[in-house]
Amino acid sequence: MKPAKLAVVLLCMSAVALGLGLALGSSGLVWPWADSAMGSMVLWEIRFPRSLAAWLAGALLGLAGAIAQGLFRNPLADPFLLGSASGAALGVALALVAMGNAASWLAGLGLTGGAFAGALLGVGLAIALARGTAHTLRLLLGGVVVGVVLGAVTSLVGNRNPQILSAMQGFSLGTTAFVSLAGCALMACVFLPSLAAAFGLAKGLDGLALGADTAASLGLPLGRINAALVLLLALCTGTAVAHTGLIAFVGLAAPHMVRALGVAKHGPLLVLSSLAGGLLLCLADALARVATAPEELPAGVVTAVVGGAYLMFHLRKK
Repeated sequence: MKPAKLAVVLLCMSAVALGLGLALGSSGLVWPWADSAMGSMVLWEIRFPRSLAAWLAGALLGLAGAIAQGLFRNPLADPFLLGSASGAALGVALALVAMGNAASWLAGLGLTGGAFAGALLGVGLAIALARGTAHTLRLLLGGVVVGVVLGAVTSLVGNRNPQILSAMQGFSLGTTAFVSLAGCALMACVFLPSLAAAFGLAKGLDGLALGADTAASLGLPLGRINAALVLLLALCTGTAVAHTGLIAFVGLAAPHMVRALGVAKHGPLLVLSSLAGGLLLCLADALARVATAPEELPAGVVTAVVGGAYLMFHLRKK
């Protein structure tokens, strides 16, 4: 299928998924009629922001996953590879501890601000450890080291402050239940320019796919391309994680699904991975509401199970 037709199909499926998100609740497929005050509030203040947030966060993670896999030339690369996940978890842990002290500036950041700042801190440390973005292998190793160290620090903070462990578990599992319309607007304001910028760097990613030496021989400014790609990766991942927590497998599975449909060039791959990521997380969020109704599963649990099963099937098929 041509990329343009595939984009239309994914957009139509996303519209259906958003409609399901508006209709699905803890009691199943029940439409909250807008002629009642309670139904209107449920529809526009709870279900609509949540469903839209799921699509936007999934689109950000899908875009970040396609960037990561192109940058590192590794189909197993995911958006959390540069320490953004462990940094965001540490930021949330510190913000939760600081909330007990209203005078602390960390308390003013809140959980969203703490997660975003922590994600950027993790990526920044990985870049500093790798001494820049020129060498992707060194950057990859720096991200692994930073992830382990910051994860250990987060565990230490939780061990010293056990009252935050329940909230930290919720963040680690990922959920879209608490995102407001303002949060959706912020994610949209990050996603659209990031997608445009990534699309502009698609030729650079196509060159990198041939190898660093070949890309350099073609006259591509690898240093600037790598720096721009890492910045976009950090921005997209940090924004998504700050609003929904650690949603697993979306950024890894979405580009795989698009490549399985025959899309290879990074221009359409970036766009379609974004649409596929939004669709995946929107469907996972809808499934999370009804799978164990009236109780609700975290969306990250659903994406981990479904995404992991897909990847295992894909690997066994290959």
